[in-house]
Amino acid sequence: MEGMNKLRIWGYHHAHGNPRTLFFSALLLLLVLAIISCCNQPPLPSDNYEHSSSSASSLSSSSPSPPPPPRYPSIGLPRECDISQGEWVRDPDAPYYTNQTCFTIQEHQNCMKYGRPDMDFLKWRWRPAACELPRFDAAWFLELVRGKSLAFVGDSLARNHMQSLMCLLSKVEYPKDISDTTDENFKRMFYTAYNFTISTFWSPFLVKAQEADTDGPNHTGLWNLYLDEVDDNWASPIREFDYVIVSDGNWFTRPAMFYEKGELVGCHFCLVDNVTDLTLRYSHRMAFRTALRAITELDGFGGKVFLRTVSPSHFENGEWNKGGNCVRTRPFRGNETRLEGLDLEFYEAQMEEFREAERVGRAKGVELKMLDTTGAMLLRPDGHPSRYGHWAHENVTLYNDCVHWCLPGPIDMWNTLLFLMLGE
Repeated sequence: MEGMNKLRIWGYHHAHGNPRTLFFSALLLLLVLAIISCCNQPPLPSDNYEHSSSSASSLSSSSPSPPPPPRYPSIGLPRECDISQGEWVRDPDAPYYTNQTCFTIQEHQNCMKYGRPDMDFLKWRWRPAACELPRFDAAWFLELVRGKSLAFVGDSLARNHMQSLMCLLSKVEYPKDISDTTDENFKRMFYTAYNFTISTFWSPFLVKAQEADTDGPNHTGLWNLYLDEVDDNWASPIREFDYVIVSDGNWFTRPAMFYEKGELVGCHFCLVDNVTDLTLRYSHRMAFRTALRAITELDGFGGKVFLRTVSPSHFENGEWNKGGNCVRTRPFRGNETRLEGLDLEFYEAQMEEFREAERVGRAKGVELKMLDTTGAMLLRPDGHPSRYGHWAHENVTLYNDCVHWCLPGPIDMWNTLLFLMLGE
């Protein structure tokens, strides 16, 4: 506007000049007005802009935008990857929780609290043959199980497994205890934000069992085992679960009387005349056969079943009740030990019973998976509590614990494998 006013003033002062001057003045005025008009026009879009705008408009009107990629894609490993065989390798980032960040660690597995001097046993991770495992991702795991339920069935190692999982998940959420009993052997924990439930069912023999004598032949009790009758304390409730992890082993070493169809058929170390000692191998195999058959024949069960294989103990220089201990401070290499003795027999029996149950389950629409942790745990003599499950000055009657696993510790690898198998 300021430019237009100056032109008007300039034109007024020259309006009465000679005709030639007026002509050129008018011509100059028109030229200036044209330049001003041109400069005030918005720029025209380029050909490219018109084309891309038209294409985008056409695309949006003809088809919806593609969905964003999933936050948690499925986990895939090479076909040749054998997660049951491998080596423990250094992991400087471990551990991923401590006894200060996780409240679910039982006292006798709280090795940090009770003064274990070496912490190097925490600095390892499992590397299977021909592949690398993804690290456990708590948020990803909880997304995989959102709205679902998971049951651990077995002995105290099943509870050890459950507590490891809760510690790993504590990075994202602490569960709420919604158990309907004060019995620590039957816990039910709820993750509110994910509508996810974890439960544990105590069943040290998997089948119906009654303690007949609290002392028994070797002062560890004498049990009546009904090897063809599943323990209904877990068999009925698991009908409603999406995932069930079955594991067992250590309790079969206790003296027991064996019953089938209500009749005494033999025993293990019962020292009773005219009763055949069928050994603990018989009861262990029959219990797993009965348990897996009960699951595959359970009406209305549509969940996925994992059989976690035997967890080797590492007593050295004596048996558990004769001064045996586990004081090593590093993992074995693969060529330094091998599975043998009772652990090997238990493992082979579990594999055989699993394959048969898997065949039957496939025909009935029940999915069974093998959670094979035996090879990895065989190499971890350094991961047990030993005497670091209580204060050294406490007057307690506890044997060195070379059966359970420190938390945090090697047992966390079980949940890395579970995470992997749930995400397949």
